Amino acid sequence: MIRRIVAIAFIFCCTTVAWIILGTTISMRTGSSNQQLEGHVASTWGTAQEQRPVSASFKRTELSAVTEQEHGNTFIRSDKVERHVPLPLDSTRVNVNLKLDHRQKGLLWYATYAVDFAGEYKFRNDTAETQLVDFLLPFPAEHAVYDGLQMKVNGKDMSTVTASNGASVSALIEPGQTADVQVAYRSQGLNSWRYRLGEGIAEVRDFGLTMTTNFKDIDFADDTLSPTAKEQQGSGWRLGWQYSNLISGFQIGMTMPEKLQPGPLAGEISYFAPVSLFFFFFLMFILTTLRNIDLHPMNYFFLATAFFAFHLLLAYLVDHISIHVAMIIASLVSIALVVSYLRLVVGTRFAAVEAGLAQFIYLVLFSYAFFWKGYTGLSITIISILTLFVVMQATGRVRWSERLSGLTPSPVRG
Repeated sequence: MIRRIVAIAFIFCCTTVAWIILGTTISMRTGSSNQQLEGHVASTWGTAQEQRPVSASFKRTELSAVTEQEHGNTFIRSDKVERHVPLPLDSTRVNVNLKLDHRQKGLLWYATYAVDFAGEYKFRNDTAETQLVDFLLPFPAEHAVYDGLQMKVNGKDMSTVTASNGASVSALIEPGQTADVQVAYRSQGLNSWRYRLGEGIAEVRDFGLTMTTNFKDIDFADDTLSPTAKEQQGSGWRLGWQYSNLISGFQIGMTMPEKLQPGPLAGEISYFAPVSLFFFFFLMFILTTLRNIDLHPMNYFFLATAFFAFHLLLAYLVDHISIHVAMIIASLVSIALVVSYLRLVVGTRFAAVEAGLAQFIYLVLFSYAFFWKGYTGLSITIISILTLFVVMQATGRVRWSERLSGLTPSPVRG
């Protein structure tokens, strides 16, 4: 009996090594593919976007004193210097609509999204002269596409000039006049969208930003402001940021929710597989001992390979089909291997009921626990405690010294 337990432990250790190798292989495949595919997704779809407010400025020519020295004599000459004078931003109204559309590449899902941006900015010419004001809309990303780009000043469509840093228009603004600048575009990005209030510690007056999403799992980064208004609507949220006079170094932003990643998930399930097999072997050992069923270490070896087949098949199916479908196929294949094998070794009833149910609990349910984000450890703990309770109750009156005395059990078929 001792030799049999040692042989089973050896089989368990060998299978554990195989799972570690499989999990490491999945992690390496995921990491290498992510480095290649993320750049490909960014080049074809876009990168993370960070929108800054429209700026307004006019050019002013001023005289600047320049000191020069010649032959030991000092001269002061005046040069004309042109500098940009900013106009104060009195009001901001922004509407952002984020539509999340995950895309899968290889073993990973990427959080791609489409964004509809519309903003209205009010600037005031606080000088005593009519100024030719340049209005600049900074682009939120260096590599992106912008469809339906519009810039209006006081309701008039303006001819835009685009450059690498953004789009700009120019308009004459009378003294004391307010310029109402309206901008809009459609674009697409990856992972996150942000609105930067300004450089460093920024001050904004009469500010309002409304964001709508088509997803409910919203997340705000650590260095962003929480919304002042929040309303659930349809399949997403309507969020608002309203400030009368704000001074802050934080931004406004949304981090796109991640979808269940098939590659990392398959790796985690493989690394955890030895725990699953341990419970299965433990229960099989208890049941066969109580019922005088003879299971040779070679039988345990084939049971371990059937368990390993589940994770091996899952690891390479998730490349091509949904992870949920892959889980179902891998589960059915592994359970069929165990039940069909034990049917020949022990009998149909034991194979279908005891072994099949145990494999469903400790292989399938244990693996599905990783789908329940935040509850994986608790789910496995509950199953483990329930298993311990059932086994302790079932074996409380067993005299183990007699059961493990080395008597040769006779095969039982049923």
